[in-house]
Amino acid sequence: MTSGEGSPPGAAWQARLRESGHRLTPQRELVLAAVETLGHATPDEVYAEVRTHSSAINLSTVYRTLELLDELGLIHHAHLSDRAPTYHATSGHEHSHLVCRGCRRVISVERTDMESALGPLAARHGFSPDYGHLTVFGTCADCAGG
Repeated sequence: MTSGEGSPPGAAWQARLRESGHRLTPQRELVLAAVETLGHATPDEVYAEVRTHSSAINLSTVYRTLELLDELGLIHHAHLSDRAPTYHATSGHEHSHLVCRGCRRVISVERTDMESALGPLAARHGFSPDYGHLTVFGTCADCAGG
């Protein structure tokens, strides 16, 4: 897959792969495009999306590719449940997640909002949070009855 619908935007990700000594493969492009398309997705969801474009990729390739793309900073993973990690692209805004334990709703929170909320606490402890990996579990207003 090259540029076009479903393709990852820009060529920066291609350069990052090459600079790190990795080859640009159709499988890697398909996995990155699937993450971009799906927004937040588990490896199984990415696999299902990739399979709509190619039957020549298996689940273990998807897992290895997700790990590589995460390692290179092209995608991030977060733990939005007690199951498999959820992956999302880094090409948009960096954000944290609020996850409702009742309805499983995921709310994306801008980095600046999380920095405002956690910045003083982190500074007091000399700590630098990874905001793109941060997930806070709780109860949304709908489930709380408010």
